[in-house]
Amino acid sequence: MKPWRLTLTNQLVLGYELHRHMDTYATRPANEDELKDFHGDDYLEFLKRVTPHNTQEFANDLSKFNIGDDCPIFDGIWDYCSLYAGASLDAAKKLINHQSDIAINWSGGLHHAKKSEASGFCYINDIVLAILQLLRYHPRVLYIDIDVHHGDGVEQAFFSTDRVMTLSLHKYDKDNFFPGTGNWDDIGGGAGKHYALNVPLKDGIDDESYVRLFKQIVEPVIGKYRPTSVVLQCGADSLGSDKLGCFNLNIKAHGACVEFVKGFRLPLLVLGGGGYTPRNVSRLWTYETAICVGAEIKDDLPARTPYREYFGPDYKLHPPLSKEGKYENKNTRKYLESMKAKIMEQLRFIDGAPSVQLQEIPPDLDNVRSGLVKQEED
Repeated sequence: MKPWRLTLTNQLVLGYELHRHMDTYATRPANEDELKDFHGDDYLEFLKRVTPHNTQEFANDLSKFNIGDDCPIFDGIWDYCSLYAGASLDAAKKLINHQSDIAINWSGGLHHAKKSEASGFCYINDIVLAILQLLRYHPRVLYIDIDVHHGDGVEQAFFSTDRVMTLSLHKYDKDNFFPGTGNWDDIGGGAGKHYALNVPLKDGIDDESYVRLFKQIVEPVIGKYRPTSVVLQCGADSLGSDKLGCFNLNIKAHGACVEFVKGFRLPLLVLGGGGYTPRNVSRLWTYETAICVGAEIKDDLPARTPYREYFGPDYKLHPPLSKEGKYENKNTRKYLESMKAKIMEQLRFIDGAPSVQLQEIPPDLDNVRSGLVKQEED
């Protein structure tokens, strides 16, 4: 999760001259009031004050806020969190203001963070903050997560509202794979019942199976829910050969999911996420940047790209999955068909797109209610 993978991505994007096909913006840090739209005051105060040198002063708070091996304290933690969150917030605003059809923040997508708790390398949930921003203008937001891990923090935040539908495709093993949530019967609650959709997968899913299942699910979900904007989390740990992942996806298959969602021509916020083999993370996000801007790029990496030596020995954008890193595909056709059937059954309970006026808004979304009222008054 170190910024090195973002440095590599940036250099490849520049090397392929993809920046010439889009507007680029320097981010600004999110301010504390913006972060409070979702996160608790005491948790934010902790992140703002804690450093590796004063952790003893916060000994009682470390376990309270789930600080530990997965979420260590490091120098600059507040700046880091506020910058990636600010980028996602500004990206959402670009969509709302019609400045962009697609907005990308590869430093975002940190989907595990909870209201007052860090989790799985995630401290601030920029996705929830960006969706809250979109809800000020958009009646319905669809969140799609193709990280290898379940998007639990986002699902939990919108668990009881029908204004956000969450769809997560991920490895599921309750006892042996983080975060141990996201089985098919995890469907939301209250006004949000049937609006949380989960596709639990087993080790080793391949390109063909994944892309087919993704398309067979996403198309009816969009047709039934009729979102007015989409947030797509593109965690790269679902690639084959990832240090923490257990799928067999190649870069083109992962990108095919982005291209499919782009094809619905809805305002689209594209975010990063997990990914623990930096050279492959940067290859993937560069390729998906090209998909977003509609550019064709060569398989051979640009000759004068800084840090090109990290992509050897092939120096390709699409290296083949190493045989040593492959997992046995435990997802049978019958199993995948059963998962698709369970999603279709959930959609059967949805009576068309929900109305903003008729649904309940959970307490955490009070700012959205006031924003809608103000919008109506204006």
